Amino acid sequence: MNKQSIQHGKYILYEYPATDGQDSERQSAIEVNTNSRKCPSCKSDGTIFDGLTGEIICTTCGTVVLDKQEMPVSDINAKSRSGMPSSLVFPDKGLSTVITYSNTDANGTLLNQEQITTSNKIRYLDKIWGNNKNHLRNFKNAFAIMSTVTDKLGLTNPVIERAAYYYRKAFDSKLIKGRAIKEMVVASIYAACKEMSIPRTLQEISYAANAEPIFSGRCYRIMSRKLRISPTLVDATSYISKISTNAQISQQTYREAVNMLSVAKKNPICHGKDPKAVAAAVLYASCLKRNEADISQSKIATAGNISIVTLRKRLADILKIFPEVNYMKTRNK
Repeated sequence: MNKQSIQHGKYILYEYPATDGQDSERQSAIEVNTNSRKCPSCKSDGTIFDGLTGEIICTTCGTVVLDKQEMPVSDINAKSRSGMPSSLVFPDKGLSTVITYSNTDANGTLLNQEQITTSNKIRYLDKIWGNNKNHLRNFKNAFAIMSTVTDKLGLTNPVIERAAYYYRKAFDSKLIKGRAIKEMVVASIYAACKEMSIPRTLQEISYAANAEPIFSGRCYRIMSRKLRISPTLVDATSYISKISTNAQISQQTYREAVNMLSVAKKNPICHGKDPKAVAAAVLYASCLKRNEADISQSKIATAGNISIVTLRKRLADILKIFPEVNYMKTRNK
């Protein structure tokens, strides 16, 4: 099915062609979403609704006006269906049939004794079928741990879907055998976070899952080698917001650090360095530039979960790029 493009301001929206009955309903829903709210940043009336993420987005400046909204009309990218959607996070992918314990038929009529006995046998056989399969028991334990880590770290559904995909691939490749489930779950989530540029370290995910970070790193290296997962580094810009929030840095200093980091990333001296350490060093250099004396190196290092020695090494590289910060540092002494 070919996609159709729609010009909406300076954005191009894509959608699948629908029937004539859905066009009028969808058009009215889009008009309600585009005219019912104003952007708090630019005061523009032009907003669109993203059905995949549930967000209302301003078409002028891109600000998310409202998030976690439900789709007012049926999913335009899927065929008409009933029931819950399939997902890799469920052990059976959400495709199994659940037999209820209500002894009534579809019309609400009570069953007789013979029918109740037959339905109880069917329930027992269905329970045995689900619990006697090794891969289903493994997936139940693994995805329960994955759900706990999701709640603790606030990860999104696409990240967990990708982590479940990596765990299933590792199970099919027989990498789970002889290794702890917790460590393999941590390795799967870490691989998904790195692929989607989510600034989460292996230690954070291990502590959320109550797993051992050393064994989790070993499982990740085995998984990345066997499944041929390309190692990707998270952009240092993703760490600045997290470190500035933990260290209680002002908004002006944070914006100055973002501008300095955009210049520092183009310099070869920062190539191959830890992005978290580079972000912490740039943030501390921004504090020196704005004369914030209450921000110390130990505070930035603790907020960035790095050592002070690593911060000083990366700070020496940053001061070579910005010599005016070095002059201010000497003058403040």
